[in-house]
Amino acid sequence: MKFWRRAKLQYRERELDEELLSHLAMAVRDRIERGEDPREAEAAAHREFGNRTLVQEITRDIWGWRFLDEIRQDIRHALRGMRRSPGFTAAAIASLALGIGANTAIFSLMYTVMFRALPVSHPEQLVELLQKYPGEPRGNGYWSWRSYEYYRDHSHVFSAVTGLAIDNRALLQVGSAEPEYGIAEYAAANYFSTLGVKPALGRWTGPGDEKGGAAVLSWSLWDRRFNRDPGVVGKQIIVDEKPVAVVGVAPREFVGLRIEAKADVWLPKEPKGTLALLARLKPGVTLEQARAEMEVLYRFTIEERAADATDPQVRRLRVEVEPAGAGLSTVRDRFGKPLALLMAIAGMLLLLDCVNIAGMLVARATGRAREMALRLGLGASRGRLVRQLLTESLTLSATGALAGMAVAYFSTGALLRIMASGREHERIHLRLQLDGSMLFFTAAIAMLTGLIFGLIPAASAFGASPAFALRQTGRSVETRLSRFAAKALVAAQVALCLPLLSSGGLFLAHLSDLEHADLGFRRDHVLLTTLDPVRSGIGGERLSQAYQELLSRVQTIPGVRSASLSAPTPLQGAGAGGFGSVDGFEERPEGRRRISIGWVAPKYFETLGTPLLAGREFAFQDQANPRVAIINQTLASHYFSGRDPIGKRITLDHVTLTRDPATYEIVGVAGDANYMEIRERERRAIYLPAFRGGRVHAHTLVIRTDFEPGSLAGEVKRIVRETAQTIPVTKITTLADQIDATIVPERMMAVLSGFFAGLGALLAGIGVYGLLAYTVARRTNEIGIRMALGATAGGVVRVVLRETLAMVATGLVLGIPLAIWGRAVASRLIQDLTAQTGAPIALGAVAIAGVTLLASYVPAQRAARVDPMEALRHD
Repeated sequence: MKFWRRAKLQYRERELDEELLSHLAMAVRDRIERGEDPREAEAAAHREFGNRTLVQEITRDIWGWRFLDEIRQDIRHALRGMRRSPGFTAAAIASLALGIGANTAIFSLMYTVMFRALPVSHPEQLVELLQKYPGEPRGNGYWSWRSYEYYRDHSHVFSAVTGLAIDNRALLQVGSAEPEYGIAEYAAANYFSTLGVKPALGRWTGPGDEKGGAAVLSWSLWDRRFNRDPGVVGKQIIVDEKPVAVVGVAPREFVGLRIEAKADVWLPKEPKGTLALLARLKPGVTLEQARAEMEVLYRFTIEERAADATDPQVRRLRVEVEPAGAGLSTVRDRFGKPLALLMAIAGMLLLLDCVNIAGMLVARATGRAREMALRLGLGASRGRLVRQLLTESLTLSATGALAGMAVAYFSTGALLRIMASGREHERIHLRLQLDGSMLFFTAAIAMLTGLIFGLIPAASAFGASPAFALRQTGRSVETRLSRFAAKALVAAQVALCLPLLSSGGLFLAHLSDLEHADLGFRRDHVLLTTLDPVRSGIGGERLSQAYQELLSRVQTIPGVRSASLSAPTPLQGAGAGGFGSVDGFEERPEGRRRISIGWVAPKYFETLGTPLLAGREFAFQDQANPRVAIINQTLASHYFSGRDPIGKRITLDHVTLTRDPATYEIVGVAGDANYMEIRERERRAIYLPAFRGGRVHAHTLVIRTDFEPGSLAGEVKRIVRETAQTIPVTKITTLADQIDATIVPERMMAVLSGFFAGLGALLAGIGVYGLLAYTVARRTNEIGIRMALGATAGGVVRVVLRETLAMVATGLVLGIPLAIWGRAVASRLIQDLTAQTGAPIALGAVAIAGVTLLASYVPAQRAARVDPMEALRHD
């Protein structure tokens, strides 16, 4: 193809030459026929015709090939320039790779979490229905089957309403293969028809399948367990010990509505239990219209819940209708704002990167001023020079973008590992896809970056004077614009680096506050071992005896201080709740709150280090009298203010154990401890015995040690195998790791903002050093004259440092308001953000001033060592 184009171009060039020569020959012949001398006729014809080369170039412009040829030449020239300056090229590409790579990585996560459309029909029409108490997080998944049917049958704005039960961890058994845990979603009959997804094989579950017995496999499960066998329809699998027949396979791209977890199997939902609700808007219906109608329809749910619940706050519930074209909102609510902040910080880093490279290019452009001036003198237009310089910048940024894709690949993997380190029910397993949107973003950011850092050097082309350049050497050619630009770029780097440093300090301080917060227990040296007695087949009194023997054996391990059982463990995130009442206490409806319920074994509070303020802990003898309880300080203060709660009774009304109210005798009061979340304050909690009536209600061993608890895992597993051979250990972790899993967004913010802050300080230091070294080199004559007139080396150093301080002060004046504004935005977006003082900004200002002065010290010392005689001979 290239040979053909080259041959065609050569043919057209010969044709053009022949045509021009033909016109000249005709003009000469006409003049000779009019009686002119042949020599004079030829000269006159050439004068009349004009510049033949110019005519050829104009003709080529009309063809449109000259522009492309010039672009090709500019790119080749840019690549040669990059090869001639390997140090500059390597530094620029490395910094661009980090800046563009960081932005691409965060954008890829943000796009996947916030914007990537589900592979369904018209995803823009999908909405989800959420409920929330005022001031509390919203949620989906708590709708009753009656509410689902009511909205499905009475809505005028939805073409369909469907529901599914999510967060179902199921044990999957395929043939004789080893069973595995997967995600099972139980969907209403119209689930797939509402989404508009076609099965890859077989059919979807639908009406008539509600009683179970049917299942739809995900593509991944079909692939890894059935090797894409087209005869899978009709085969049987076992889901949680229940046999079901496969009726269909989902397409490869559809993995469910939750972007954080892929579903493995879909089963028909029986008309009971709770649902997450999804709806499809009718064509032409707006989101506001849907919200207005749901405000009216939601009264049905309010009345339904008020009739069955004792919660007086139920009438404060509100309904929300949110777009669901990108999936359910759980992950967006948790990570949307942190990712947006990280995107802004990464953008600030990239802008600092641009300023840094612009400074290096300014120094190079000044050195190339003679070259630019000579080109102008030889007839090149200033626009042509600007295009050449911008092409060089864009070529550099494109190369940096290619390297940035590799950086984005590895950094995205690190980000995904951080996001997947949360609590088990909150772990996020994203699947990133390289598509047109991400490629477009990378290309756009590369082009924008090249234009930003290339504009200042390109502007220097307008300051070059051909006549001045021909009279001067290259070193002395320097425009006023470049001198001003060097100082402005130093100030700009300081101004941009300050928000990076202050944000890094802010989020690191916030993470430190969370990690060292008083949670009401000691988080160190505690091992958590979760058992699964359901799979063992042991229950009742046998399980109770096995657990008591297990606790006794574990406490004999050298280095173990104490051991207990708990359900849930602190900050595990799961647990029961109910409402309480105490005889003789008149509770106002607005003061009624849900009480968190936990089940613990003897020595639990001793093991965790939670103080027992009154009464006693549980004992194994309490199995004979299971109606005993320990309450926390907040609950005691609410119901027994000024009275001793020991021996008093509290009645719980909840559905976890029984629908009938149960009354418990209070035998102890424990200090407050965070039960569900690390940030919670004053939550009412009650603890019930784990061993009750021959049954065990807690299955996680809580073990305090004198050494690193992780080293005890093997010994604990051995004792479990010896004591209860059939009870499997499903998870072993430490309490410290479990607490860290509750602050994944905060840890991600702290790690990345701290990394960006350090990288920004490094880039600023390198940039300031480069610009000051360039400035000192340009002032060699001036410094030599000063020293010849009696200036000392110390005086020269002070002059350089004084000018540096002036530029730093200017940058701080510009950067402090930007840092304050950034901190205010972060405080609005991140809930309970600590470290609200100006300490991070002040520390950031001190840090960037120190980095800048350190970077300026070497150029200042170099200036002090200038030989006056050589400087005076300096051109």
